[in-house]
Amino acid sequence: MIKGIFETHLNVTDLERSHHFYETILGLLHAYGQKERGNSFYWIGGKGNAMLGLWQKEPSEVQRQHFAFHVSLEDMKHAVAHLENKGIQTHNFLNDDIGELYVFSWMPAVSVYFTDPDGHSLEFIAMLPDEAKPEFGMVPWSQWEEMRGRSV
Repeated sequence: MIKGIFETHLNVTDLERSHHFYETILGLLHAYGQKERGNSFYWIGGKGNAMLGLWQKEPSEVQRQHFAFHVSLEDMKHAVAHLENKGIQTHNFLNDDIGELYVFSWMPAVSVYFTDPDGHSLEFIAMLPDEAKPEFGMVPWSQWEEMRGRSV
């Protein structure tokens, strides 16, 4: 019955600041908003595909959350540069400052992490076209590609 997640919601402390981040910086399409109710909604992956709702709340009502945006593998190759060119600091899953993204070999997928203005943990993730290899654990993307005779 379940085919995916259609929407998720985040509490934010400043709706205008978050609107700027999600629409202008990340490029989400604004779908609807009610300033008087302190909300704003964004389409993800095109109109009618999925939705993110933002709700302005008091700082005590904003708890850090995490979710991931699915991106294409081709876009992932440029994701770090894209985000950093927009002033967004990125890191890998281990946050180890080696400057390389990691592959979750049990999926397999590669991802990059960053935060929104309220400290919510966001991720861009791309599935790899390979068979899962859980026994590899987490490996740098370049190592994963090298094991398959490819380059990043």
